[in-house]
Amino acid sequence: MQCLLRPLGLWLSLWLRLFICICAAAAIPSAVHAHAGDATGFASVTLSDTSVRYTYTPTSASSTDQNKLPVLLRQHLQVTADGKPCVPDQKNELVVIFQCVTANQQISVEDHLDQVLGATHHVIALFTWDGGSQSHSFSSTTPKAVVQLSAASSHASSSATSFFPLGVEHIATGYDHLLFLLALILCGGNLKSLIKIITAFTLAHSLTLGAAALGLVSLPSALVEAVIALSIAYVAFENLFPRFAISRRWTISFFFGLVHGFGFSSVLQEIGLPKDSLVWALLNFNLGVEAGQLVAVLIALPALLWLNKQSYARRVIQVLSAIVMLVGLGLFIERLMMG
Repeated sequence: MQCLLRPLGLWLSLWLRLFICICAAAAIPSAVHAHAGDATGFASVTLSDTSVRYTYTPTSASSTDQNKLPVLLRQHLQVTADGKPCVPDQKNELVVIFQCVTANQQISVEDHLDQVLGATHHVIALFTWDGGSQSHSFSSTTPKAVVQLSAASSHASSSATSFFPLGVEHIATGYDHLLFLLALILCGGNLKSLIKIITAFTLAHSLTLGAAALGLVSLPSALVEAVIALSIAYVAFENLFPRFAISRRWTISFFFGLVHGFGFSSVLQEIGLPKDSLVWALLNFNLGVEAGQLVAVLIALPALLWLNKQSYARRVIQVLSAIVMLVGLGLFIERLMMG
């Protein structure tokens, strides 16, 4: 049995060292954009019989001169409908209307802005048309989106499924949310305690995600982003100085989870929810967020449970917590200055 456990222990040790290196890399200045760096822009693309309306909204992560964007959009976006090119208008704004001869079967949109904005260019787009919707993430590796209008389902629940991958991507690229989860579970205790922590976070952010996306509650985005950053630093501080921590961490998880829900809703507020399938789209987006979160926890959990059994566990947790706290403080300061 020892012969079998020794290689497993070595493998987990190597995995943990790699995990520490990844967290350390997150502390470098380029990572300070965190949640704001989910995307450099959002796009709402409305398809009709003879036109494609492309509405672009840059985020704070975009360093491009806003005055140049209207021209760049018209130069580096290409739209074809049923195999024929569509012609963009020449207005000086971030809403581009492409006129097409016909657009009844297939729409193709190519985004080559990475050629002028750099490889970090990343736009989350939502395509909507009569009878369906589809999401796509434009980047240097995925510059083209194809929408098959003729194959679209008329059922709202079917079109809403496009929001599931949008939710997965949002949590996968939301480094601040992932850092918060890491800080929470570092000192989470046994498996039962960890389940309580994760469940509390899930319930809390689901409540505020839904409320914010439906327009029932609204908070300034700058305030939300700053508090999210502060939550990372605070939980990491508790890990470093556990005597200041309250006895039930799940309550902290729930409290800050409410704030993170407003952060999750940012994508939906930017691109909007389809009116014909609002509830289903919101549900699918939230399920996508939960799926991404579950994968992240399942990746980290085996190593953390193994670590807690080691004699040097406390030292490793302190190092990880210190790194996470510094990143959280850096994000907090940056977002206060930007707000």
